[in-house]
Amino acid sequence: MVSEAESMARESVIVVIDGKRSKGMVEPLDWALKHVVRRKNIVIVVGILGDMGKKNATQCFPLNMRFNISGILEKLEFSISSGHAEVKPRDLGEEIERKREQFQAILQPFSKQCKRNEVKMEVKLAAGICPEEITLKEAENANTRWIVLDSHLKKYKMCIYWNVECNVAVMKGKDVATLMPSRAPKPDYSPVSSEQADAQTWPDDRSLNDQETGNQNVIEEGESSIQQTPRGPSWYPLQFRPGFPREFLFSEIEEITNGFSDIICQEENLKVYEGVLQNTPVIVKSIQDDEQFWSMLTILSRVRHRNIMNIVGYCCTATNRLLISDYPCDVSAINLSWRARWYTAIEIGGSLRYLHEECPDGPIVHQSVCSSNIVYSHGCSPMLSNFMTAKWYKGDVPFNGNSTGKCPNLEEDKQLYVDIHDYGLFLVELISGKVAGCFPHENEGQSLIDWALPLLESSSVTQLMDPRLADKEDDLKVVHCMARAALLCLKNDSGRSISISEVLAVVRGDQRAVLQL
Repeated sequence: MVSEAESMARESVIVVIDGKRSKGMVEPLDWALKHVVRRKNIVIVVGILGDMGKKNATQCFPLNMRFNISGILEKLEFSISSGHAEVKPRDLGEEIERKREQFQAILQPFSKQCKRNEVKMEVKLAAGICPEEITLKEAENANTRWIVLDSHLKKYKMCIYWNVECNVAVMKGKDVATLMPSRAPKPDYSPVSSEQADAQTWPDDRSLNDQETGNQNVIEEGESSIQQTPRGPSWYPLQFRPGFPREFLFSEIEEITNGFSDIICQEENLKVYEGVLQNTPVIVKSIQDDEQFWSMLTILSRVRHRNIMNIVGYCCTATNRLLISDYPCDVSAINLSWRARWYTAIEIGGSLRYLHEECPDGPIVHQSVCSSNIVYSHGCSPMLSNFMTAKWYKGDVPFNGNSTGKCPNLEEDKQLYVDIHDYGLFLVELISGKVAGCFPHENEGQSLIDWALPLLESSSVTQLMDPRLADKEDDLKVVHCMARAALLCLKNDSGRSISISEVLAVVRGDQRAVLQL
């Protein structure tokens, strides 16, 4: 038997496989045992089962099942958890049992190979959990040397790679993998002195009561509660580096994307590829709609804000319309504290204020503010992305230099209100941890707003709060700030137009703004 201390000291290799595959499921494990697993290593096989027959991830049964394989398969011992309650295997139904038996049969041939090399194999099956979330969690709990990723899960590779310090291999076919060597260790998350921090380090997190302006508790955008660390040049987004954005030759794009070999998304009129530029991950969007391409390029070439995901460059040929941008980092909502969510609300609100009131060429309407269009840079700064539907007022860019950035008429106020309403819905998403487009009761005719609005109106904020997070007294203060602002956006009874600056003041906790409204 291996003691717990010995197990912790052993190096591990995490193999993440797509449990829905009928063929090639074990290719990542076979490659790992041949090429990277050493004697006395621990191999952790993570099987991603998907949504187990459910229509969307928010409704799926969260399954977390682990069993050990050592030498000849013995009677399996495993635990299954759903939320906070333990569930007995027999309660999970025949589908779960079939998956367990399938994995037992498939992995049995590898047991003798593991036994010969004194390799301990652990298997974990997960359903209703994001692949990157479960992989990063396993990497945190183990002394991980390699992560081997199934080719069907390659879209998660950059998020995983930028959040671990080990090597990452992504399968491309049978016995063929793309290798991503480990990066330098992340700096310690302890507070840093001014001598240690570089120019890109954001200000430290401070509590609500530590920020005072005129005896009012006010937080300005530009601060982040997600712990920040000193970052070298490779951490600084390309879009903010000297020389960018710029025009690229098509041959440069081919080199960046390795010949457009890795496509991560394909929709109508849009293909998205991943690549690397100056040792920094990027995404390349190929836009088929000519009008949409020029609209995005015109807008993004003129906006500049730390909380807007801008372009690194563009390429336009007779047959190609390409936009290059930094590769964002996925951040799971469960990893965001209440204070981090509050800062996210402040900074995204700041980006909208910039678009509505501070753009030198006149106001811009984003028209698609929601949680799915909020991304994080690798420096953990929240950014508003996806300007596919964004428009300048009246559809034209004023070039006379006389734009004041103010709203000249009621019709334009209504256009801006689209963003303000959507921002209110985004605040509800931050508070509840639910996604509007995947709300469980939407098929029954109840939207996230229908569910949340009565709770906001009755000040029943605790019933609205994400139950996955513990709440403290200080947390309740910031949640109430977001809730008041959400109600203001979604149900404006004042009879006048509300600006994003007024909403943002409420989010920040400015009591004067609350009283005036």
